[in-house]
Amino acid sequence: MAAQVHQFMCLQDNFGVLIHDPATGATASIDAPEAAPILAALAEKGWTLTDILVTHHHDDHIGGIAALREKFPKVRVVGPAPDRDRVPGADIYVGEGDKVKVGNLEAQIFETPGHTRGHIVYFFPTDKMLFAGDTLFALGCGRAFEAPGAVLYQSVMKLAALPGDTKLYCGHEYTLSNGKFALAVDPDNKALQERMKEIVALRDKQQATLPSLLSVELSTNPFLRADDAAIRKQLDMVGAEPAAVFTELRERKNKF
Repeated sequence: MAAQVHQFMCLQDNFGVLIHDPATGATASIDAPEAAPILAALAEKGWTLTDILVTHHHDDHIGGIAALREKFPKVRVVGPAPDRDRVPGADIYVGEGDKVKVGNLEAQIFETPGHTRGHIVYFFPTDKMLFAGDTLFALGCGRAFEAPGAVLYQSVMKLAALPGDTKLYCGHEYTLSNGKFALAVDPDNKALQERMKEIVALRDKQQATLPSLLSVELSTNPFLRADDAAIRKQLDMVGAEPAAVFTELRERKNKF
C-alpha cells in the first residue's frame, strides 16, 4: 500500500510532516519541530506515532522530541550517525547507505553535509519521496553553516541525481523568498517565471508550496543550475567551476 503523507505548519515557518504506512499502522514524524502541532495532526488523522526521523541537530528540528516521547514512550528516534554527539538519546543512528523502515516503508539514507556537518536525508524510493530537511529547499538550499559551499554543492547535486518524479519535502516554507532571489539571478527563465505566478497564488491563499517535484527544481532552482550559461553570465562567472558558481549564489542569497 502506498504511503500516506500529512503536512502542516510548526513554529513560525517549519513544516511538520507525518508519513504513515496504512498496512501496518506505523507513523513517523520527519523531525520534531514542535510537539503540539504534531500531536494535533496525529489526533486529526487517528495515527499513532512510532518513529521520529531526525535530519539534523538544530533546535527547530528536534525541540519536540522530549514531549513526544512523554506521550508515546515506545517511539523510536532515528538520528544522524555523523552527528550523534548533538542528537543525544536516539535509539539508533544511521548514515550513508543505511536503510530504515517505518512499518513496511523503507527509506534510504544519504549524508548531506553542509548546512550542518552531520545532516542526513531520507529517500523512500518506492513512493519516490525525499525528505531533505534543510539541505535542499524548493527554489533554494540551506545555508552552509558548517562546511564550505563546495561541500554543500556536492550534497545538493547528490540529491539532484534522484529520479525527476521524486516528490521533494523540505524543512521550511521558504519558497516565495527563494523564488524572488531565483528571479534576480535567472531573470529570463520562463519556467521560473510561470512557477513564481503559481507560488504567489498559493501563498496569497496561505497554502503550502510543497511538495515540489525534483524535475521542477532542476529547471527552476538556481542552486541546482550552477552550470547554466545564463546564470553564469548574470553572475559574471562564465568560466568558473560549478561549485564556485554555487558558492557565489549562496553568498548572494545570504545577503539578499
